[in-house]
Amino acid sequence: MRFPDNIQFYSEVKEHYDPKVGDYVGGPELVGEEIANITETGTETSVKDFGDITTKNLVIRLVNDINYKWAYLTVNGLEQKYKPITTRKPLKNNTLIVGEMNE
Repeated sequence: MRFPDNIQFYSEVKEHYDPKVGDYVGGPELVGEEIANITETGTETSVKDFGDITTKNLVIRLVNDINYKWAYLTVNGLEQKYKPITTRKPLKNNTLIVGEMNE
């Protein structure tokens, strides 16, 4: 299996004013980056598992385990954000199922 895509994981800390620094701190922060194999979920799977096909869901297969907390991810540095739906750990690799975030 090829892993041609790059995934960027972000944590989202609420932005707040820090009087020690004298400026606002927080907001999105890159916590990790991994290589992955990405496919879209099929229509049948989306309807069966999620009840509809209005949002784009992706199946992401990773080589390494994700050991950090993250709020959303982006694919190949693009602007579209994806939120976690579920994680599966079969014998080989790790699998994330994520859904498109509509902001």
